[in-house]
Amino acid sequence: MPLAPPGAPASAFPAPDRPVAEIISPIWATEEQRDAVDESGQIVRRLGLKPGMTVADIGAGSGYHTVRLARALGPSGRVIAQDVMPNYLADLQQRVRGEGLGNVTVALGDPHDPRLPAGSVEVALMVHMYHEIEQPFGLLYNLVPALKPNARVAIVDLNRVTWEHGTPKDLLRCELAGDIGYLAVFKPPTEASRVRPEAMKPCRMQKP
Repeated sequence: MPLAPPGAPASAFPAPDRPVAEIISPIWATEEQRDAVDESGQIVRRLGLKPGMTVADIGAGSGYHTVRLARALGPSGRVIAQDVMPNYLADLQQRVRGEGLGNVTVALGDPHDPRLPAGSVEVALMVHMYHEIEQPFGLLYNLVPALKPNARVAIVDLNRVTWEHGTPKDLLRCELAGDIGYLAVFKPPTEASRVRPEAMKPCRMQKP
């Protein structure tokens, strides 16, 4: 999938005022463990995802949600599986082909910019990866142009400090200005109302 034109550069944004967890694996639990608690089904139901919608699986990793979303959205829907790790995406591309999922496209992004097509996404989903985003202000800022009107940004993470591979809810609310963990759903700003990079201030994390 062709990358969208670059957004604002990483240098325009402040660094987060908290540790960033290292990307250590394309999975955080086995697919059997996640299916046992119906992780994907819960997300589909709580977000009201329907056939024909377009969802960006940001930080797609092994593709656990990508393949399940593709089936839930049907042939008229679309999943954009985005990640910053080329080897994860190469493996995911093989998986998608092997499972015959024609409604999935794979996209390589940057840590500060998902590089998604403008006006293409109804839901941007980030599952157990927000704590690994090294430039959250840039990624969220550059995500906005890819969102359709009334789109939502949904984040699933553990309610723990970032160096323990989670994101405290107060920190998340601040950075978005705005244990299975939690599902946080945000209504993003419009293009015109985005806080400019030079006006952004890092959020400080308090231990929950």
